[in-house]
Amino acid sequence: MPFLPPARAPAGLRRLALLAGLALVLAWPAQAQEKVVLQLKHSHQFQFAGYYAALEQGYYREAGLDVRILEGADGNEPERAVLAGKAQYGVGDSSLLLARLKGKPVVVLGVVFQHSPYALVMAQGTAAPDVHRVAGKRVMIGTLSNDLSQGDELMAYLRKEGIQPSGLRRLEHSYNPDDLITGKVDAMSIFTTNEPDLLDRAGFPYDIYSPRNAGIDFYGDNLFTSEQEIRDHPERVKAFRAASMRGWQYAMSRHDEIADLILNKYSRRNDRRHLLYEARAMVPLVQPVLVEVGYMNPDRWQHIADVYTDLGMLPRGASFDGFLYQADSGRALAWLYRVLAAGGALLVLGAGVHVALLARERRRAQEAIRKGEARFRTMFEAAPMGIALIDTASGQFRDINPRYLEIAGRTLAEMKASSWRDISHPDDVAPEQEQVARLQAQQIAGFKLAKRLLRPNGSVVWVDASITTLDAGSKAHHLCMIEDITDKKQTEALVWQQANFDTLTQLPNRRMFQNRLEQAIVKSRRDGSRVAILFIDLDHFKEVNDTLGHHQGDVLLVDAAHRIGACVRECDTVARLGGDEFTVILSELDAAGLGRVETIAQTILDSLRAPFPLGAEQAFVSASIGITLFPDDAASIEDLLKHADQAMYAAKDAGRNRFSYFTPALQVAALNRMRLTNDLRGAVKGQQLELYFQPIVHLRSGRIHKAEALVRWRHPVRGLVSPMEFIPLAEASGLIIEIGAWVFREAVRWLRRWRSEIDPAFQLSVNQSPLEFQRDGGYQAWLALLGELGLPGQAVVIEITEGLLLDASSSVVDQLLQLRDGGIQVALDDFGTGYCSLSYLKKFDIDYLKIDRSFTRNLAPDSSDMALSDAIIVMAHKLGLHVIAEGVETPEQRDLLAAAGCDYGQGYLFARPMPATEFDALLRSSADTAIVTSQ
Repeated sequence: MPFLPPARAPAGLRRLALLAGLALVLAWPAQAQEKVVLQLKHSHQFQFAGYYAALEQGYYREAGLDVRILEGADGNEPERAVLAGKAQYGVGDSSLLLARLKGKPVVVLGVVFQHSPYALVMAQGTAAPDVHRVAGKRVMIGTLSNDLSQGDELMAYLRKEGIQPSGLRRLEHSYNPDDLITGKVDAMSIFTTNEPDLLDRAGFPYDIYSPRNAGIDFYGDNLFTSEQEIRDHPERVKAFRAASMRGWQYAMSRHDEIADLILNKYSRRNDRRHLLYEARAMVPLVQPVLVEVGYMNPDRWQHIADVYTDLGMLPRGASFDGFLYQADSGRALAWLYRVLAAGGALLVLGAGVHVALLARERRRAQEAIRKGEARFRTMFEAAPMGIALIDTASGQFRDINPRYLEIAGRTLAEMKASSWRDISHPDDVAPEQEQVARLQAQQIAGFKLAKRLLRPNGSVVWVDASITTLDAGSKAHHLCMIEDITDKKQTEALVWQQANFDTLTQLPNRRMFQNRLEQAIVKSRRDGSRVAILFIDLDHFKEVNDTLGHHQGDVLLVDAAHRIGACVRECDTVARLGGDEFTVILSELDAAGLGRVETIAQTILDSLRAPFPLGAEQAFVSASIGITLFPDDAASIEDLLKHADQAMYAAKDAGRNRFSYFTPALQVAALNRMRLTNDLRGAVKGQQLELYFQPIVHLRSGRIHKAEALVRWRHPVRGLVSPMEFIPLAEASGLIIEIGAWVFREAVRWLRRWRSEIDPAFQLSVNQSPLEFQRDGGYQAWLALLGELGLPGQAVVIEITEGLLLDASSSVVDQLLQLRDGGIQVALDDFGTGYCSLSYLKKFDIDYLKIDRSFTRNLAPDSSDMALSDAIIVMAHKLGLHVIAEGVETPEQRDLLAAAGCDYGQGYLFARPMPATEFDALLRSSADTAIVTSQ
């Protein structure tokens, strides 16, 4: 008797079926939620978004499962946890295949990442990207204890490129991109969904090498379980897989929502921007629009097995039967067999129910397909990336989503009437066409590149394009997914500009200068030409900043940059190293070209000597230029710059506004200065410094009223070193602070003896370098020492130079006020040789003027020097200052100064500087004649 459809079955049979169904429902055991554990392979991030979505959206709960998701410490932890029974499910990579073929009972339930995110990253080189640069370098690929964690497919890739692992210097993987940025390692394995964002944020230029470029196309993340879980809980396995894949479909269409979920409930290790970057990068790897999440192709697994075989990790022809999960459809009808087992009386009814269920399942399957197609279409239309299906042979667009049209700036009709070549920048067509040809020849399965699209309005948009081959019937097609990276490119260009060019003058900076010098040297070595480096320092630029302000100083620097650039060839490089220092690289010089170096240097000097218009003012500067040649003067960049700097200082010492070539003598002098500076560092502790005094004589009475304290250095090998030689070194090295403190301590101890034993009004002068005015704490320590010794501040005179007053910053003013408040007097040394004005004398409470020896040397009754000395003396007295003349060497000079009213004299006529003990004897013998009281 044939089965009747349920609607036409006799009433008695329908009642019987109803009762049987009710009995089955009542007999079916109520199930509580089963607790299971999912072990991840890394910390929480968007890489595991589908599982979070399945949990939060209740998909696991609807399947009767209570799921706990655990973070992982390393890529192999899921395998260990599942096999040990600590977790029922795990997330692993393609190395699960190796585990299976080693006898471990792991079973892959579904593939999430259709393409592996593993890649190799290196610092960007100057030449085109080439993975062979990694040979012999320090690399981090997987762990040294287990090559199967991030190591297998990259090792296969390197071997296929002819790079043997034995030629790599492998380090333990830190998973920290800073190790690549800081140069601790030369290359490392990464996830293309993760580290590139961190490197981009750090502004680090890099090249990425993917195994897919060599045709090695592994699956990425895979959901897996154990054979025991499938054997003991087949329905639970099926339910867990279905809920997980449903969660992935949800997550891949709602990036923002899932990113917020991760931040709120799982981890704040990465910020929202990074999570969204990861989500976008996962789209071409998961391919949720084209492939149902969880789908796995046995042929792809065979491809992976073949790669492992080539690596020697698997025997050829190894079988992985049972590795891929197959749902047991017979279990879906287990309830029917229970009914049949209840008795033969229900056989006909059971058969009818079975047919009805099959029909219902068929309708549900058709509805699921329809909804799936609608869902995939919705995801295609709403995808955050531009997606297009392209005919590989013709390049014509077959299907395009709205985001692709938006990025391209064209309508659907315009796009379908075009090919990808028509909308690409002409310079980008050839390299992309070369890759497409490899795609057609099935040499590669896909490729990535950054390219430019031309919009109809003429604007250019940069995109990251991911192209994957697609089997779409008789014609070959490929899928192109693009992401707008115009802002990123503009930011990179800005970062590169700022990293390589001076922001003020737009000239190459030190980094770019060294790069171009390296290139010039390489070319010089290749063709035997020479390279000249001109080191240019502006003379008197500080005065422009001090008098007219830094803004006008910047205007002058920009003008100077233009002038220097106008003096050289287009192939030469002009750079600004900082401050008022410029450099010029004159490359590819032959024998005749060497003669033009001096011409160019002189042209630059003449150009910079012309006045610089600065608003209503004009500024006059000159330049000092040091010249060095490669390979004549040095073989390295460091030595070339050092020698050019030495030559520049030689030009300054020779009077400025000139150029000087480097000579070995300059190097010898520089080494002597360096060694002498090093020796000077131990002079105070080594008790090598000696205190000398030179008397200052009252011209009317001829008595010694004062003395100037001077320092001498008795070097253990060189003997007595001139102050003219070591004082500049002390100032340049900062040792002048320590030396000045020593001089003051020793001098005031002698001063206390002379004031208590010889003359209570005796006064001592101590020289001060401008650098000593910048010491921390000012003169508090000096004033405290005077207090300890019972000496008044008036017992000491501090001698300063006019230049210090010209640079009278607030700190200098504070120091001078501190001296005045402490009673210490101030003398202006070398007066008449600088730029000091009368207003400074009035403003800063100066007590003494010291006429420079350049005036005293040529004193004659009617000379101009005498007239100037007279004027200084009269001016000083009218301002209430006393005058000391330096360099008095003849009685005639003394008499002329005394007749002019000069108060004090100092010079060889009275006494040369002498050690403290000799001056003590001189002072005592002078006191035997008469004790001179204060003026």
